[in-house]
Amino acid sequence: MAADGGRGAAVAVFLISFLELDAIMNMRHKFRTVIGGALLAVGLVAAGNANASVVMSGTRIIYSAQEHEVTVKLTNDGKVPAVTQVWIDNGDPDADPATIAVPFTVTPPMARIDPGKTQTLRILYTGQPLAQDKESVFWLNLLEIPPKPGKELADTNTLSLAFRSRFKLFYRPSSLKGEAADAPARLTWRVVRDGKSAVVEASNPTPYFVSISELELGAVGQSAAKADGAMVGPGETTRFKLTGSIPSGSDTAVRYHAINDWGGEIEGSTAIQAPQ
Repeated sequence: MAADGGRGAAVAVFLISFLELDAIMNMRHKFRTVIGGALLAVGLVAAGNANASVVMSGTRIIYSAQEHEVTVKLTNDGKVPAVTQVWIDNGDPDADPATIAVPFTVTPPMARIDPGKTQTLRILYTGQPLAQDKESVFWLNLLEIPPKPGKELADTNTLSLAFRSRFKLFYRPSSLKGEAADAPARLTWRVVRDGKSAVVEASNPTPYFVSISELELGAVGQSAAKADGAMVGPGETTRFKLTGSIPSGSDTAVRYHAINDWGGEIEGSTAIQAPQ
C-alpha cells in the first residue's frame, strides 16, 4: 500500500497487509506482551511506500515425511532491523498462538534480523499421528514487528502496525500414490446449481491438495472467471463462484492456473463434465 503525500504533509502510515488486517486487530491483545510499544506508536507522519521488509524464500512449504526437518530462510530486504515472530496454526487465523496444538515446532520463535541479513527457521514434525493416505495442511505465520521510530522522528507522532503473512505448510506422507504436479489435471469439473445461481464444482480424487490461483470457464461467445484463489483438498469437492456469463454447453472448457510445490504456475484446460 502506498500513501502519497508531499514533504510535511500529514498522512497516516499503515504498515500492514490488508489480507490479515482483521486477524491482527482481533489478535492484538494476544501479542501485547510480545509486541509492546513496537506495534503501536500512534500518530501521523509523511509517508512513502509501506511494504514488508522481511521476505521468505518460497511461497509454500512441503514437509515430506522422510525428512527430519525442513528449513526456511527469511531475509530482511529493508534498511532497518526487524523483529519477527513465527508460529504454526491449523487453519484458524484468529487462534491464540499460545494455545494452538499442532504437530510441529518452529525455531527460533522470535528473532531480530538486521538489514541485508538472513535468519533460518527450522520446522520439525513432533510425531503426533497424521493421515497417511493424503496430505495435511497447516499454516506458517510470519509477523514482522516494525522498529521504534529513530531520532529523526523522535518529536513526530507515528503510527506503525505489524505485517503478518501466512504460508501454507503441507505435510506429505511418503506412501502417497501419483505425483503432486499431476493432481491439477486430475480434477473433474461440473456446472451445478447453487440456489438461483450456477457455480463451477471441482472434485479432487487425488491425495494431494490443489491450489487454484485463477479459473476461467469458457465457450463460444460466453465466459466467466474467478481471479482470487481457492484450494481443493484431497477427496474433497469445492465450489467456485464466477463472475460473468457461465456457459454450460458441450463445448465448455475450464482453463485454470494451479500452484506447484515451488510457487510456480501450472496451466491447464479440461472439458466440463455433463451434469448428473
